[in-house]
Amino acid sequence: MTIVSPAQVRDAAAPASAIPITSGAPSERRLTGKILFLLAGLAALGALATNIILPAFPRIGASLGVSSQELGLTLSSFFVAFAFGQLLVGPLSDRFGRRWLVLGGLAVFTAGSVVCAFADSLPLLVLGRVIQALGACAASVLSRAIARDLFDGEALARALALTMIAMAAAPGFSPLIGSALDGLLGWRFTFLVVAAFGMVLALHYATSAGETHPADRRTSLAASAVASAYGRLAADPRFVLPALSVSLVIGGLYTFFAAAPAILMSELGLTAFQLGLNFATTVLIVFAAGFLAPRLAHRWGQRTIGMVGLFIALAGSLLLLTFAAAPAFIPFTAAIALYLLGMGLINPLGTAIALHPFGRQAGLASALLGFLQMGCAAVGAAVASILPLQPTVSLAVILTTGSALAILAFLPVAMRQPKAEVQA
Repeated sequence: MTIVSPAQVRDAAAPASAIPITSGAPSERRLTGKILFLLAGLAALGALATNIILPAFPRIGASLGVSSQELGLTLSSFFVAFAFGQLLVGPLSDRFGRRWLVLGGLAVFTAGSVVCAFADSLPLLVLGRVIQALGACAASVLSRAIARDLFDGEALARALALTMIAMAAAPGFSPLIGSALDGLLGWRFTFLVVAAFGMVLALHYATSAGETHPADRRTSLAASAVASAYGRLAADPRFVLPALSVSLVIGGLYTFFAAAPAILMSELGLTAFQLGLNFATTVLIVFAAGFLAPRLAHRWGQRTIGMVGLFIALAGSLLLLTFAAAPAFIPFTAAIALYLLGMGLINPLGTAIALHPFGRQAGLASALLGFLQMGCAAVGAAVASILPLQPTVSLAVILTTGSALAILAFLPVAMRQPKAEVQA
């Protein structure tokens, strides 16, 4: 079915160029460039705000008179605020709709970026990062919720896969961009660039997207109802098993990003610029996986390809574990490439499987999924830092354990025959 033009069908409260959410069933809508840019930008905002400042840590520390270790507070505070903020944003968006939560979140993110740009002390910089995180978490949660509002089934998996392809550039290329900005204009300007991106994204959303969560699908905001809904989700295997599988693998990805500087620079002797190039090459692998995932799922099913992705991730983890005691660049790169390929398959497919039965609570389900992902990331990074092992061995142990647990969690999902699911 061909989607009609915005001039023919539009939300009365939306601008003329808004996404025509009323035409066609979710599975019949097509993913346009405008929607892809919106979903990818919202999803990538948190990663962009974090990875782009990593090369500037030495200059930030020198400017504020603190050590790089103390600057770690700017990361941990961001992740904590990001994780818990999602739990509030999700039910708010299910009650009041996506539009004002997206615009409000982007406004908060922009304000936090400006605070960071003009911070003259570590506490003020940490405060700015917390404000950033509260805005970015709204964008991240609602990117998945909007995708679930607009798409269903294979269309949802395709939308999430293409969104992942587009957003992969954020953690891949942002360290290179951050390094260039820091060298040319200083670290403060880097935060202003991030703030400008938040403003551009808000303008794009305001002029191209209508409300995707109609009033007849709104849910109660009573604290008891929200707590009960989270409890039901956490106990529902249709959600928690695929969500946990995705979260364990994504947690491993964040652990890799946290451990990569110590491994690639300290152990393997790469320069900061070479480190940025290495991150950038990961984008190509995620691109490939994102293109493959919906095509393979269309032929063999989401559950089957999701399980294949998990086994590929486990194979990469075991390869890394094999060479971890005497790390070398080529085996390390090959192992991480395998892991990223597997992650690129399970991430969109597992997310689609987890969100599919919960169209009426897409914001809340997306929030709990995001919380699980950030929780696994925090645990992985913390364990990697306290294990009495060299960085490569610690990373290998964490990736292997996470991949194995993800397979165990996803196994009942893969064994269940796909069928039409009732919208919860």
